[in-house]
Amino acid sequence: MKIELDGRALTLDDVLRVARPQSDGTFAEVALADTARAALGATRAYVEQQWVNDEAPLIYSFNTGVGMFKDQRLLVADMAEHQTRVISAHATGVGEPFPTEVVRAMMLLRANAFASNFSGPSPEVVGRLLQFLNLQVHPIVPSQGSVGASGDLAPLAHLAAAVAGLPQAQVELHGQQMGAAEAASEVGLEPRIELRAKDASALINGTTASLAVAVLATADARRLLKAADVALTMSLEAMRGELAAFEPPIHIARPHPGQARTARNVLRVAAESARCSAPAREVRFPAELRAPGELPAPRVQDVYSLRCAPQVHGPVSDALDYVERVLGIEINSATDNPLIFEDGDGYRAISGGNFHGQYIAQTMDLLALAVADLASISERRLARLLDPAMSYGLPRNLATGRPGLNTGFVNVQCTASALVMENRGLSTAGSVDSIPGKGNAEDHVSNSAWCARKARVVVGNSEHVVAGELLCAAQALSLVEPLMVDHPLGRGTQAALDAIRARVPAALDGDRWFQTDMGEVLDLVRTSGVVNAAEEAVGALE
Repeated sequence: MKIELDGRALTLDDVLRVARPQSDGTFAEVALADTARAALGATRAYVEQQWVNDEAPLIYSFNTGVGMFKDQRLLVADMAEHQTRVISAHATGVGEPFPTEVVRAMMLLRANAFASNFSGPSPEVVGRLLQFLNLQVHPIVPSQGSVGASGDLAPLAHLAAAVAGLPQAQVELHGQQMGAAEAASEVGLEPRIELRAKDASALINGTTASLAVAVLATADARRLLKAADVALTMSLEAMRGELAAFEPPIHIARPHPGQARTARNVLRVAAESARCSAPAREVRFPAELRAPGELPAPRVQDVYSLRCAPQVHGPVSDALDYVERVLGIEINSATDNPLIFEDGDGYRAISGGNFHGQYIAQTMDLLALAVADLASISERRLARLLDPAMSYGLPRNLATGRPGLNTGFVNVQCTASALVMENRGLSTAGSVDSIPGKGNAEDHVSNSAWCARKARVVVGNSEHVVAGELLCAAQALSLVEPLMVDHPLGRGTQAALDAIRARVPAALDGDRWFQTDMGEVLDLVRTSGVVNAAEEAVGALE
């Protein structure tokens, strides 16, 4: 299905469908809505007739220089050269290139911003962005260099250079890096397009790089949260915990939506479980210290990493609700400067600050903080599974076979703890940092690009941590399976365990033992495979 852009109705899911390949390896096709195309054409015709002449009043970036040269008139004869010089002057990005999915999201979001008809670019520029998307011509865009005010100038300048076909611009086409002009010719496009008044500043002025990273990180975090709810339930069942803490009365008494959502997910995954019960706890696990036939002490209530999980996962859910609301507005916003508006029979240009990325910066700081704590509590459950004193008798390190020959899963926890500590540093707020630039014209900046990039790293680290918990919980459940045939797992838990078993390498030497390569489990987290398996058994998770 084709996605049509009008600057008002693009959704986060639409961005994902364009940025990431679908199950068949293709990307969703994008087109400009007819209404948007007509409006863009009418607006641009007015701009060319009224503002692009040497006698017109000064209108920032349409017939003036940019930045500190805002009061310097540009002659029409110099306009095309000025566009390329603006792009070249701002293409100062450094560092590793953005992944392809980020670049695709950038092109889509920039085109959608133009489709709202507040920016006034040449229609050819919008068309070129969509052609690059649909033909999979992907500009090489360095990831560092933006302060998130006046937009993401450096990364967007590299994008703009490729779209225009400037000689120094590089793109990726069919897995090969080449010059942008060469790639355009190869897919049947003009090697280079001529940019006209304001086209350059329209392309580079806006928080589109920050937003692209933010949308992808947020989508990954939402998926991760569901996987964490599944991991929590598997750990709870592995340690034969109490389900009472997840029952509705507790969450009615403190009615945060996210808290109740997590509790409902746990009860749904654990549906029909007999493992979280007093009779199941009477079964003596291999490393329990109590004597055979001795009854266990009453459980009464579990430790915080289990019992308080709704109160920790829940704020993540509520934070994501807020972040998604902000980003939903951002993806349908015009963020360059100046913006133009209908005014009687013509148009009026108004200078403003929509390019400032503080909304994105603060939401990404919130996302990083929330997801870091999600990983932190996951690591605590993982550590508990490895220690028989805390797991109620599961084998030490979840090792099987000959103790000492098999070391077990202890280093999975070490890796998780390293990532949790890294997340803590990355969760330090970046949105409160500001270094003035451009001769103090930009005297307060948002740092949104860094906030988005570090939030995405936190989400990636946390995916590894939750994958580690899933792996260890699966190992724990497998080790005691012969003892617990009379106490079946919840339907969703069993389905998630089966999904891991289907993907993780086979057992070694007949032992109930998963290899500790977490790659397959991490893939189940990143593709929602574990969640999908649980949902097939018990219905949709929230």
